[in-house]
Amino acid sequence: MLDQIRDLYQEVVFDHNRNPRNFRVMEDANRKIEGFNPLCGDKITLYVKVNAGVIEDVSFQGSGCAISTASASLMTEIVKGHTEDEAQHLFDLFHRITTGKNDDAVNLEEIGKLAVLSGVRAYPARVKCATLAWHSLQAALKNEADTVSTE
Repeated sequence: MLDQIRDLYQEVVFDHNRNPRNFRVMEDANRKIEGFNPLCGDKITLYVKVNAGVIEDVSFQGSGCAISTASASLMTEIVKGHTEDEAQHLFDLFHRITTGKNDDAVNLEEIGKLAVLSGVRAYPARVKCATLAWHSLQAALKNEADTVSTE
């Protein structure tokens, strides 16, 4: 079973790294935030279009490692169409699966494809790669202007 999860993790990360979804500048975004992971060198610009509390569109540009790019790509697919509160809930779940202990129970079905990134918890240096886009989204939804840093 562990080998199947590892294989799925590699497949999803490679796919989203090679073909990131929503990798574009969004001209009509009403939220924009920069994110930076100094440890790995990941840089992201996140564009979000929120209307009446609903994330209508989300995209990103930047450069980073495979985990950072895949996480941003997956995030943009998953949060689109959700309310800001629902996106915050997804952030909380994602943060728990990537930083929590093995006994920190999360219903992996609730987070869908994001579950494949739960394995990064075994590699503490890679957690910041996986969570950069999520911390950036959280800051964008709060309309913060400062660059998000994982340090």
